[in-house]
Amino acid sequence: MRLFVALEIPAPVREKLAELLRTLRVVSPQTRWAHAENLHVTLKFIGEVPEARLAAIRGALACVRSERAATLDFRGLGFFPNEKHPRVFWAGIEASPNLKTLAGDIEKASETVGIPREQRAYSPHLTLARFESPRLPERLRAAIEENPGREFGLLRTREFHLLESKLKSSGAEYTTLERFAFAPAEA
Repeated sequence: MRLFVALEIPAPVREKLAELLRTLRVVSPQTRWAHAENLHVTLKFIGEVPEARLAAIRGALACVRSERAATLDFRGLGFFPNEKHPRVFWAGIEASPNLKTLAGDIEKASETVGIPREQRAYSPHLTLARFESPRLPERLRAAIEENPGREFGLLRTREFHLLESKLKSSGAEYTTLERFAFAPAEA
C-alpha cells in the first residue's frame, strides 16, 4: 500500500484552484498538471508499506492531538526550487502555527511504527504542476505572473486523513482510509 497523511481542502478552494488550472492548462498543455479533485495538503508521505502494518499506523496516528483546529489561508503561487529552474509549481499556504506542530507530531507518531523521518523541513503547499524540463515556457510564465497574489480561500479543520494512493496510467487515484480528529470540537 502507498500511504500518506493529508488535509482535505474545501470545495470552494478546490473550485478556485480548478479554474486556475483550466486556464493554465490551455496555455501549456504539455505540462504535467495536477487534477483538481486530487489536491490536498500533505502532512506526511509514508510511502509503500505492507498492508499488515496498517493497523499500527492507524494506532499511532490516532494518538496525535492539538489543543485547537488548524487554519490555512490558500494564497499566492510559486516554484520549487525556484522560478529559474522550476520542478514544481505550487499554490501557497499561510497557516496557523499549530499546522507545523501537527505535521511534526504526525512525523513523530509515524516514526514510532518504523516510518522513516522526512529529511526536509515541512513546507505546506498545494502542488499544481510538475515540470520535466527545468525551463518554464514563456507563455506559462506570463500567465502565472498575472496571478501572483491570487487568493483561493480558507480552511479551518480539526481532522486529518490517512489516504491510499494507487498509481494508474491516468494518474494517481486517492482513497481515504480513515479520518482522525486531532482537535476538540469548538463550542
